[in-house]
Amino acid sequence: MKTLHINTERTWRGGEQQTLYLASGLHHRGHLTHVLCPPGSPMGEKARAEGVETVEFSLRGELNPLAIGRIAKLIRKVRYDVVHMHTSHAHTLGCAAATLAGQGLRIVSRRVDFSIYRHKLSVSGLKYRYGVDHYIAISQAVRNVLVEDGISAQKISIVYSGIDPTRFDSQPSVDLRTELGLPRESRLVGCVAHFGWHKAQEYLIRAIPALRRRVPEARVLLIGHGDREELLREEAAQLPAEDRAHLVFTGFRGDIPSVLRDLDVFVMPSVLEGLCTSILDALVCELPVVASAVGGIPEIVRPGETGVLVPPKDPEALADGIASLLLDSAEAERLGRGGRQMVQAQFTTDATCEGTLAVYERLMSRSASASE
Repeated sequence: MKTLHINTERTWRGGEQQTLYLASGLHHRGHLTHVLCPPGSPMGEKARAEGVETVEFSLRGELNPLAIGRIAKLIRKVRYDVVHMHTSHAHTLGCAAATLAGQGLRIVSRRVDFSIYRHKLSVSGLKYRYGVDHYIAISQAVRNVLVEDGISAQKISIVYSGIDPTRFDSQPSVDLRTELGLPRESRLVGCVAHFGWHKAQEYLIRAIPALRRRVPEARVLLIGHGDREELLREEAAQLPAEDRAHLVFTGFRGDIPSVLRDLDVFVMPSVLEGLCTSILDALVCELPVVASAVGGIPEIVRPGETGVLVPPKDPEALADGIASLLLDSAEAERLGRGGRQMVQAQFTTDATCEGTLAVYERLMSRSASASE
């Protein structure tokens, strides 16, 4: 099978990691797999390191005629069976190019759970209804939003995002308490996420006073960076000094597998979330999770099995959920074991790759039958 994967991002986040996992998985299964990305992007560098062939040229602009023409030329030359788009701009560019080339199934991955109509002056209504052969949603929640927005349920398959559990094996240990100058008895509560609006770390900051009252030795670590860091620091500055001392901004960390193993509880206070692979990372490290009951999160954070769900935008409920796990180590350990078992059984990169391949093969078989 010949597949082209288009990702227009110049940075590296969860969606890019999922693109790479899939492309690498297909390549190592013997399928001809190419990744199209901007020049100098992390995607190109990381894909080549995995042995995946890359094509790089400027993909600026959602309606870039030059890019569309170049992609169409590439599609005609290689005669791809599948053109798979992994970002919003890739969606527009890739579908237009594949249509122009008259070659390849047009597949779009949808990883977010907000409406396609969230921007009033958007062309989403057109691009989502026309030119796409099939959508791959990363959770039931994402599929539901697409259906509510008028996309036919027959055009959507669910393939959960997955992680590589072996990435967390044999990692060097890290002593965050010593490194960050925290008391040895500190109970570490961590949130690993980009500082974006939908991650809503401000609600975790607001939960600190109530959490400190319940568990005085608790320390909250915000691990990451992003464009809202200044706003989050302003939010933290409004806390009383004694509460502010229980919060640490660690900055970006390149050793997340090691960091996760030194935490006591993982927290994700999002207000929107397609699925959240950061939670999967925490679960495979046997960390109990407290998270907002939004989007696809309830599909992986299962009360009584893998973690605790709380209402979004509710600092008191967030504090209560965290405290309940810090104060009951046996329950926390039981949930952690359940989380690891669930991930290994259902949410691995192999499961994602095999599920995606099954979608490709089903659609190609259907297309061949229709043309006979």
